Amino acid sequence: MTTVVVVGASTGGLPMSYDIRKHLDKGHTVKVVSNIDEFNFIPSNPWVAVGWRKAEDISFKLEPYLTRKGIEFYHETCVGLDPEANKIKLSDGSEMDYDYLVLATGPALAFDEIEGFGPKSHGGNTVSVCSTPHSVEAYDEWEEFCKAPGPIIVGAVQGASCFGPAYEFGMIMETDLRKRKLRSQVPMTFVTAEPYIGHLGLGGVGDSKGLMESEMRSRHINWICNAKVTKITEDTMYVDEYNNRGDVIDQHELPFKYSMMLPAFKGSKFLQEMVDADPAKMGGPLVNPRGFVKVDQFSRNPTYHNIYALGVGIVIPPVDATCPVPCGTPKTGLMIESMVTAICHNIANNLEGKEPTAEPTWNTVCLTDMGDTGAAFVALPQIPPRNLTWAKKGKWVHLAKIAFEKYFIRNMKAGNSEPIYQKYMMKMLGITRLKSDK
Repeated sequence: MTTVVVVGASTGGLPMSYDIRKHLDKGHTVKVVSNIDEFNFIPSNPWVAVGWRKAEDISFKLEPYLTRKGIEFYHETCVGLDPEANKIKLSDGSEMDYDYLVLATGPALAFDEIEGFGPKSHGGNTVSVCSTPHSVEAYDEWEEFCKAPGPIIVGAVQGASCFGPAYEFGMIMETDLRKRKLRSQVPMTFVTAEPYIGHLGLGGVGDSKGLMESEMRSRHINWICNAKVTKITEDTMYVDEYNNRGDVIDQHELPFKYSMMLPAFKGSKFLQEMVDADPAKMGGPLVNPRGFVKVDQFSRNPTYHNIYALGVGIVIPPVDATCPVPCGTPKTGLMIESMVTAICHNIANNLEGKEPTAEPTWNTVCLTDMGDTGAAFVALPQIPPRNLTWAKKGKWVHLAKIAFEKYFIRNMKAGNSEPIYQKYMMKMLGITRLKSDK
């Protein structure tokens, strides 16, 4: 019988584990390896960082829910991979064999690429909302900041690929400051590698540029685009500003008392260690030079056909190669869910002796919270050219994001990533996970 090993159990790995268990006969084995023993709903981290949620509100222990579904759980860190021998090595020194491996590891956070960058627990001078523990740390600092407020800098550094949470956290902080009657004491600046506000690493979605610029003007948030952060000290951020030709046109020394900047990502440490040092090999057969997993249209590695990968840890080239400051491509929730569905179908085909046929659509529906309102972005597919783009703002988005948090966590506890009513409702809207479902 077949053993499928899933490395990672976050918003990609946990649905992957549940869905592949459903697709396979009970005689097959599904194992999950995760370096943390609980699920955290990452999209709610900005709320944790201002005290609107506690960590326990968006988290639950993994093992009871996985075990109930007949899935083996291993609370270990994957520290090595031998794709020729079909083995992974775990942090306890043991090895685990697999017939199929699904890498849903998420990213390593590249704070080390900028001097002074990262939360205090990483030796830096900023805060982070990239993980729930980081967000708890950010909340402690937020409470101290609110006792003696000053300038805030928020945004995303060069090479970042996930821009939405920067906009969210900026708006959420601004809303919380108004609630505390402190907003008038806090100048805010949004610093981003994007060539314009609302680019989002996607060349914009609908009128995201006009929508986000208008919102930031109404909230008195200044911005610097085409920005490259060169150094961060305890109270100053050093930023080079570029024009569209790639020339430095200004150098800023920005004072701050509180700052959250989203980092660039890399592949997990064990994947970085597999990068071939020969530049001509572009990282090697499994990963690119930053340790992201190479995949084909079936979410499968082109060289090792029993290795699949999904989520933030896969290679997707930049959508906009003209950006003077590097901007990556985001991997959003629905996009990742489409990868999950495709991988399940393709492994099932493999076990029947068939070639993979399922291709993910990479559609996206994104709900961006702004504290007391929000913006919804629809891109079908996420990577242009698109069949549909749409962007709308309203209080309803804020409420919808709250509802989605509860809905997704409930589904993850129930072991059902796509209830049947959700599937048919989305299909009625023209939003499918697989290209063959269109």
